[in-house]
Amino acid sequence: MGDSLLPPLAIGLGLGLLVGLQRQHAENRMAGIRTFALVTVLGVLAGVLGREQGGWIAGAGLLAVAAYFVAANVALLRRDEDPDVGLTTEVAGLVMYGVGLALAARLTVAAIVTGGVVAVLLEAKERLHGLVDALSDRDVRVLTQFVLVALVVLPVLPDGDYGPYGVLNPFEIWLMVVLIVGISVGAWVAYRILGRRRGLALTGLLGGLISSTATTVSYARQAREGQPAPAAAFVVIMASAIVFIRVLVEVAVVVPGSWTAVAPSMGIMLATLLVMAWLQWRRVGFSAGMGGSGGSGDELHREAPSELPAAVAFGLLYALVLLAVAAASEYLGDGGLYAVAFLSGLTDMDAITLSTAQLVRAGSLEVETAWRAILIGGMSNILFKGGVVAVVGGKALWRPVFLAFGVSLAVGCGILLLG
Repeated sequence: MGDSLLPPLAIGLGLGLLVGLQRQHAENRMAGIRTFALVTVLGVLAGVLGREQGGWIAGAGLLAVAAYFVAANVALLRRDEDPDVGLTTEVAGLVMYGVGLALAARLTVAAIVTGGVVAVLLEAKERLHGLVDALSDRDVRVLTQFVLVALVVLPVLPDGDYGPYGVLNPFEIWLMVVLIVGISVGAWVAYRILGRRRGLALTGLLGGLISSTATTVSYARQAREGQPAPAAAFVVIMASAIVFIRVLVEVAVVVPGSWTAVAPSMGIMLATLLVMAWLQWRRVGFSAGMGGSGGSGDELHREAPSELPAAVAFGLLYALVLLAVAAASEYLGDGGLYAVAFLSGLTDMDAITLSTAQLVRAGSLEVETAWRAILIGGMSNILFKGGVVAVVGGKALWRPVFLAFGVSLAVGCGILLLG
């Protein structure tokens, strides 16, 4: 018993010293390096004794720790005219007592991770506050709605196969919605936080992660209204390249075992468009390409990517494409499937990518057919964005964009013929 108690006591002491060191360094007068170490060790002892004598000991220890922080707050209120009334230290103390209990329960990894996270969160106060200050009301609403999409809607959906061909699983469909919305929201928040500091390269990267089609429309419109067309062309080409990174991420998440079969064709398309973007970047100039303004970008994504109506619309689109792909694969063969991929990819690459990946995972579709369908969807998406540039942008924009898109489409055709 004594020997088995030493490791959790030692780990608890170390974690308590780590968190207490941060509090002491932050000049917190309520609890420092010794207090946090003692609180964590108390948690370990209370947990061990609780196993032998009953759980009330752990509860009594929690009440004792809480009473200490209450008494310390009262003393500070009486002594100081302007005391620090924040509760971070008190909550951290209670959490570290819980870390001690977890160590006593032999949940060593969870306890170590929790203690480390507490120390990091306490140390990152200024950076976290700066991050929150950089967010607008709309950004907070975007994040809140993403929580609704991911953590409220998803758990209540049934996890079973329904509908024709048995491919409609509400839980899995919405899980794909969460994946796509998560990628877009992450890029959206980064785009908003970076603000005017973003350069053209970063604008193209984040624009491709949020929505390459929306990025194309926005910068085509800006070019037509007098913004520098070479810079706009670079952003459009860069965003179109990033689409294939999204594809690779989605395939890796849904069907990781087939990622190596899909990666070569997508990687070649990605590399081709990146080379064309680099050539256009040289035309724009190094300073603009890396540090200059990326344009206003205010219209890049008018609708927040986590809006529930937008998420539902994508879920319905994904379900329809999933059905269409399954039906085409069964009744029309590869030719019908490729036609569905072409039509679906015109405005959205995610639906055809995820639907074919799901069918590969279910064993209903060969991976060779899947990567061809995804590639055809990607090529049709490039064609659609080329049409947007032709209609919305001016001649100075569509010349470099058409060159880049033309080369990438030629490469895509070569892959289909030789692959």
